[in-house]
Amino acid sequence: MGQRIRVLIVDDSATVRQTLTDILSSDPQIEVMGTAADPYAAVRRIAEEAPDVITLDVEMPRMDGITFLRKLMSQHPIPVVMCSSLVEDGSETLMQALEAGAVDVILKPRIDTRQSLLDAQVRICDTVKAAARARPRPRTATAIATVAARGTGRPRVPEPKLSADVMMPAPGKGAMARTTERVVCIGASTGGTEALREVLEALPADSPGIVVVQHMPESFTAAFARRLDGLCEVTVREARDGDTVLRGQVLIAPGNRHMLLQRSGARYLVAVKDGPLVSRHRPSVDVLFRSAAHCAGGNAVGVIMTGMGDDGATGMREMQEAGAFTLAQDEESCVVFGMPKEAIARGGVGKVVGLSAIAREILRHDRS
Repeated sequence: MGQRIRVLIVDDSATVRQTLTDILSSDPQIEVMGTAADPYAAVRRIAEEAPDVITLDVEMPRMDGITFLRKLMSQHPIPVVMCSSLVEDGSETLMQALEAGAVDVILKPRIDTRQSLLDAQVRICDTVKAAARARPRPRTATAIATVAARGTGRPRVPEPKLSADVMMPAPGKGAMARTTERVVCIGASTGGTEALREVLEALPADSPGIVVVQHMPESFTAAFARRLDGLCEVTVREARDGDTVLRGQVLIAPGNRHMLLQRSGARYLVAVKDGPLVSRHRPSVDVLFRSAAHCAGGNAVGVIMTGMGDDGATGMREMQEAGAFTLAQDEESCVVFGMPKEAIARGGVGKVVGLSAIAREILRHDRS
């Protein structure tokens, strides 16, 4: 993008508005065009000038964020990133926001430690830039009502972008012997929550074991897994360290933790670990894919889906070189065609398919 991304911050807390303004203004590609203390003020600001992206709080006076989001998406779709301090029970509400059309979810930044703030800066800025590339679709609402009625911070230098080398070495020549069991590794980011739902809903209960990295904040992955578990024939849950990968089960990496695939004999299991941001993410798709190249080789299927950036592109090439079957979601069905595009450009993708065909390809390869 040639021009800076214009962001409107909507939050009832003056402290949060200022903190987000400082964080976003530290990125030269982003401009905070204004702030609003509630949805009514936001509507007046949007009427003057439409932003490229809105960051939206959940709990606000006069009108909650979810209600405002539904009205906005039914009348004037603009990429929205939900920003909330809600965790645990509140994470279910954030799932409703994604269903209502929010592009992504971020946690309000913690300012207790310098590292926490730096990590938040990386994630928030990257999420906003990804949202600016998203293509939100109008959502119908049961009732449509008309809602009427910056400071700058010192730029901080983010930490250097790290590769999966910080978690494990690159795979060597030769893969482990094939087994009778397949393992499917899926990576997704912006737009991935709904895309994953479509893929997993199409899979039968006896599908091969699946491990997933979806870029999400901590506390939200458990609610995301519970939501999918209630919709799918396969069992879906947040991964725990040492979990065995089983047929008919999907393990989703916990937010803010890396997940690696490991092997014990013919059995696969996952390790959930702390570590630095890899490819600017934790969990990182590159970490999962590299671990699959190490321990699964030709027994693995790699799938890279909608999202911005290049997380997973190097790992997918390593999986393919180790003998894995690799898939990428096509541009037409992606909310953001970033991660698949990079994986294709680096030569790690064996086949490009639409979202509706991914489950079919997984099952076809499992039976081959």
